[in-house]
Amino acid sequence: MKIVVFDDDPTGSQTVYGCPLLFQWDKEILTKGINESSPLLFLLTNTRSLSPEIAEQRLRQICRTLKEVIQENELGLDKFFYISRGDSTLRGHSLLEPKVINEELGPFDATFHVPAFFEGGRTTVNGVHLVNGTPVHKTIFAKDQIFGFSTSHLPSWIEEKSNYKIKSEDVSLINIDQLREASIDESGMQKLINFLLKLSSNQPVVVDAESSIDLNTFIASIKLLVDRKRFLFRSAASLINSISNIYPENNNIKDFSRLRLRDQNGLFKPGIVVVGSHIQLADEQLQLLLEKITCVGVELPVNKIARIFDCVPKDSLLLDLENLWAQHLLDIINSNKTPVLFTSRGELSFISSKKRMHFGVFLAELMGRLVNRISNKLGYIISKGGITTHILISEGLLLKSVEVKGQVLPGVSVVCASEKNKDKLPIITFPGNLGDKETLLKLFEIMQSSCN
Repeated sequence: MKIVVFDDDPTGSQTVYGCPLLFQWDKEILTKGINESSPLLFLLTNTRSLSPEIAEQRLRQICRTLKEVIQENELGLDKFFYISRGDSTLRGHSLLEPKVINEELGPFDATFHVPAFFEGGRTTVNGVHLVNGTPVHKTIFAKDQIFGFSTSHLPSWIEEKSNYKIKSEDVSLINIDQLREASIDESGMQKLINFLLKLSSNQPVVVDAESSIDLNTFIASIKLLVDRKRFLFRSAASLINSISNIYPENNNIKDFSRLRLRDQNGLFKPGIVVVGSHIQLADEQLQLLLEKITCVGVELPVNKIARIFDCVPKDSLLLDLENLWAQHLLDIINSNKTPVLFTSRGELSFISSKKRMHFGVFLAELMGRLVNRISNKLGYIISKGGITTHILISEGLLLKSVEVKGQVLPGVSVVCASEKNKDKLPIITFPGNLGDKETLLKLFEIMQSSCN
């Protein structure tokens, strides 16, 4: 069965390889996508950057076009697995998106919430979601200005995120003990299957997972029921490995630095690092990278840009500044150093989360345009932050689709254009919430190692 992943930013493919990521969703592109040989098809919706109203509108449009394509190709809606891929730290429109998919492509018997992401230390035990062993509500991710929350107990989190329309006691749980029992004998598997058979009316279900064995067992039970039940998944990236049976260690590409582009003389072109993520971890990673004498920072002053954002017209006011920043990037490249384009650190306060989202997109579009202006000079791009990366690829580089080549570090993918008339510029898609303070520096050193 084909697996369609509605990905709310471009990092959900961070554990697989050899599959297409679509940034546009017209009939022609979707038809090509569902006929690709890979069992996986990612639809990059970028809904995490949008208000609930616009996110819903976009996702409904994608689902309806996909439904038309599936019906026109006489494939049947039940011949696909559908995954709403979200953040492993629980940020995003976590209930809205599976609700829309259920209404447009369902009905489904259940929606499984599976936020485990092992490469990032995210696990779920007894319904409690953890980040490296710490309950997620005690981490910085729970303090997100737009998608914050107060509990790590996923049934209670679902209750909170549903504005208390769904009661925690009405959320089912597949716990570790059930999965372990199902993994070791047939009677345990039959108990799990019997539980799944009773699910109906899009029942919300939380799934525990401490290792890939747990998810493999869960998916094995799901696949035994493909002709009897229809299920929907809201998950992080690790579930995608289990359902597709694609694992990064099987990839034959090992040295991703060799994807770096060369100039007409056969010399490796320089790279650029782009940091849009504003969480504390990103700040620490950026600071360490800027200590390298071969890296030169170009800081975009967020306060000044925010004042321009409030003006009408905006574009004319930004143009002179854009020209200066673009020239600065070129000067750094011409001096044989690596530009690091980043937004000034810290978060601004806005009168509404909707305005905060609109400004985030405005800022990411600015960064995308700047990268586009020097893209012919570049051998690679490292992009930190999901929304930043999505807009850089789709609106800055104007790509309709890319192919996932694999992971340069755990959870950090390299993608290249899949369109025939586009350069295969490698883009490292680095999630904002991943790694330690040295990870960005490691990525830079890996991509530069091709010169050694």
